[in-house]
Amino acid sequence: MVHGIGGYAKARSSIINGRSDPQLAEALSKVSPEAQKKTRAKAQEFEAVFLNSMFSQMTTGVKGDGPFGDTTGTGVWRSMLTDEYSKSFARSGGIGISNDVFRTLILQQANRAG
Repeated sequence: MVHGIGGYAKARSSIINGRSDPQLAEALSKVSPEAQKKTRAKAQEFEAVFLNSMFSQMTTGVKGDGPFGDTTGTGVWRSMLTDEYSKSFARSGGIGISNDVFRTLILQQANRAG
């Protein structure tokens, strides 16, 4: 069973981006569910920050009329809009960065718990 786009499942092995990952399955058994939940949230937050940076770069040179024009409040509005887009995109599965960050952090935590 896979939870969410590119999510993780716990069985004999874990699934990451559609592939079995026995190393992750072993590491998940050493890390508490609470720590896993916090780690997943931090990984998703990291991806949202990265996406925000990318979306901000995409809209830097946008000029025009209406809400996408070049008025006094447009910069603030566009900043808030790209922030919400990036959070929404990351919650919906993003581009896979959070999966890799989550895997790396879980493996590190399992090694410390060793």
